[in-house]
Amino acid sequence: MELNLTPKSQRIHIGFFGLRNAGKSSLVNAITAQNISIVSDIKGTTTDPVYKSMELLPLGPVTIIDTPGLDDTGELGNLRIEKTKQVLRKTDIAILVTDASKELNSLEKEIISIFQNMNLKYVIAYNKADLIEKEPHSKQNEIYVSAKNNTKITELKELIASIPMNEEKKLIDGIVSAGDCVVLVTPIDSAAPKGRLILPQQQVLRELLDKGAVSVVVREFEYEKALKALKIKPKLVITDSQVFQLISNLTPQNIYLTSFSILFARKKGILLNAVKGVKTLETLKDNDCILISEGCSHHRQCDDIGSVKLPNWIQKYTGKNLNFEFTSGTSFPEKLDKYSLVIHCGGCMLNDREVNYRYESAIKQNIPITNYGITIAYINNILERSIEVFPEIKF
Repeated sequence: MELNLTPKSQRIHIGFFGLRNAGKSSLVNAITAQNISIVSDIKGTTTDPVYKSMELLPLGPVTIIDTPGLDDTGELGNLRIEKTKQVLRKTDIAILVTDASKELNSLEKEIISIFQNMNLKYVIAYNKADLIEKEPHSKQNEIYVSAKNNTKITELKELIASIPMNEEKKLIDGIVSAGDCVVLVTPIDSAAPKGRLILPQQQVLRELLDKGAVSVVVREFEYEKALKALKIKPKLVITDSQVFQLISNLTPQNIYLTSFSILFARKKGILLNAVKGVKTLETLKDNDCILISEGCSHHRQCDDIGSVKLPNWIQKYTGKNLNFEFTSGTSFPEKLDKYSLVIHCGGCMLNDREVNYRYESAIKQNIPITNYGITIAYINNILERSIEVFPEIKF
């Protein structure tokens, strides 16, 4: 896969933060060697986060994010600051850009405290170093640069690239070995991208190929015939959540069965909390409100899984008159106390840090949270079976 085609969810996100006119946009342009951000002496020129995908070795594919100033003012300024906070939730490495000719002020020190409280790896880039006579001694995570004169830009990139990152977890680690046969059930519905598989299906298939497993890809109405035609018993069947019940009925009990959504929950480290959260379905009351949140933004179809099918299935299962609210993309409420349950999508379009932020936010507020695939498996009484393949998870 070409690096510029690597999905954002698989890239390391590097966010540039700071006050207005600190030179964030100039520095981002210097690092990317492109004029992707508008630069001006007027404060508040950057009004929305600007994203640029590039390769930064040895980190690999990264997404560079230029953000509005955190000292923005007025009603529009508050909206811009909120956008910047949303970027923080998905940031793996934070760069505080500050004016080298000035002392760090209280807001900049507060920003550093936020980085530390979020356990964010960060660098302080003292920009406009051309305005000072002598460069002070800098700490290990500090550097003096000049975007204007293109001074120490390479050194800044090398400093960022030297930050050790946790090795990315794999979807099928510990459950599939070379030579195992795995069947992928991939419905092609009206919401599927034309001519392509959806991202979870692509990623699982690629990992199976890398592992050396035997992959069989079928649609749901071809599954029974394919299963009978196989000369070897599949080690595992992975299905799209919306046909979970059908595939469960057709799959012998001696074959492991799970879903793409559940695999992503395990990869992102939130499977155990999601399994605990789904049991809240048993205690819901009339007029309780459920938040259904998707990580991607797309045009909703009349049979949309998140806004149509899932609410209908939950209403039928619980027998309660429930209220539903919906969010998508980068939108996710900070306050969740009005909800009795949060049901999130698999999170394939979000990086691990963003997904974990959302789960941690719910847990800190004592709001149960789960995901689509686990909910669908639970209401069809097949959740226990769908997590049998993961020895670390007990139902």
